[in-house]
Amino acid sequence: MDRMLSADEIVRGLLAKEFSAAEVFRSSLERVRRMDPALSAMLSVTEEAGMAAARAVDECVARGEDPGPLAGVPVVLKDNMCYRAAPTTCGSRMLERWTPPYDAAVVTALEGAGAVILGKTNMDEFAMGGSTEYSAFGPASNPWDPDRVPGGSSGGSAVAVAAGYVPVALGSDTGGSIRQPASYCGVYGMKPTYGLVSRRGLVAFASSLDQIGPFARTAADLARMLSVIAAPDPGDGTSSRRARPEYGAAVASASLKGRKIAVVRELAGMKASLSPDVEGTLARVLDLCRREGAEIVEVSLPRSLEFGLPCYYILAPAEASSNLARFDGVRYGFSRKERTLKALYERTRGEGFGPEVKRRILTGTYVLSSGYYDAYYLTAQKVRQLMKEEFRKAFASCDLIALPTAPTPAFRKGELVDDPIQMYLADIFTLPVNLAGLPALSLNGGFTADARPLPVGVQLIAPQWGEEGLLSAAAVLERHLGPASVAPMAAVKGGDGR
Repeated sequence: MDRMLSADEIVRGLLAKEFSAAEVFRSSLERVRRMDPALSAMLSVTEEAGMAAARAVDECVARGEDPGPLAGVPVVLKDNMCYRAAPTTCGSRMLERWTPPYDAAVVTALEGAGAVILGKTNMDEFAMGGSTEYSAFGPASNPWDPDRVPGGSSGGSAVAVAAGYVPVALGSDTGGSIRQPASYCGVYGMKPTYGLVSRRGLVAFASSLDQIGPFARTAADLARMLSVIAAPDPGDGTSSRRARPEYGAAVASASLKGRKIAVVRELAGMKASLSPDVEGTLARVLDLCRREGAEIVEVSLPRSLEFGLPCYYILAPAEASSNLARFDGVRYGFSRKERTLKALYERTRGEGFGPEVKRRILTGTYVLSSGYYDAYYLTAQKVRQLMKEEFRKAFASCDLIALPTAPTPAFRKGELVDDPIQMYLADIFTLPVNLAGLPALSLNGGFTADARPLPVGVQLIAPQWGEEGLLSAAAVLERHLGPASVAPMAAVKGGDGR
């Protein structure tokens, strides 16, 4: 089990009885034990529950029964998804010792498909951050260069896939929290259409923006994961009832012939903020699309690129301030004894929440206050509707839109942690997608020319329910670019090179 297998290869090998699910799980465990002290991608490892699940898959195979589309595939979960076998901390002291009494809908789906859950991954506290430096349990490291961030807030899940712990993982994306770490770590990351994947059991950050999605190293694995988790859920009022396709078919019949892929006119005026590596990688990917028969056209998204950032940082904190009000030290989670209720609230929330979460709660409370609601919150909601209409008009003349995932490759740890505005600007190209409720994915388009090369992501955006088009395009590009690489062990301090 030295070679890093894809989920597809694990399932086929398991059914052919070339190895067992228990062997695959033990291999993943060994890799975590060897590498995670340097990377800090994992907040918990569910060894006992995982081994029991792996053995159950092996018994199913031995009986000649169908073990499921993810049979024996090790998977990790971002630590804001409820799982009864481990604490769900959300990267916060507020929930440090809380183990949920139920599983998230996606966890039930994964286990029903034969997946084996390896553990929970590091993240920015309550999914608020873009570097995984805001975790209460310490920052995660980028496996391509441990002095750099892996992105966030789903940084731990991206690291786990890029470092080869697992072939696939789940994260959540509220403003780029899957796509940006996927870009920084050189793997695939997909944010599905809002409502495609159930949010039941996902600890809410901003309920109108949050969406669970997969990480993978191949387009086929991304499709396999999406087919499992994208199920209608009557327990989630925002879950769409529309029929879901078999997403693997989009990969199997992948083609770009006759399709229109758009570049965004306003990007030309943003070159000063773009790394030359990012600009060059986007151009190279567009050239590959052209060679595969796609027509490159131009669209305009002036409101989305100019107002997406301020719009998001009004609406998301507003929703966060409401959603996080439940963490008060009274009902569950972190608490401190005090003489009065006011003192209890102040001490519990003062010690339980980190600085970024406090900043966003205060911002959200401010924009929802009676004197500022119309000027800020209501205005941002109107702008959001204009952005949705802008994307609708753009897709009338194209099938997909191509943008950088982030303006630069992964930045160094500590570089932006005290400069929240610059940290927020790292998500300028991903935020509009969440505000419009659209699907998008990030793929690795190449590497920087540095002595220690860093991955550079390209983002593809589709109309609502356009996941098949994204997966098809990713599969075509993978023929040229290859699957995502496992980060070299030499880049990891303490790695043994195996």
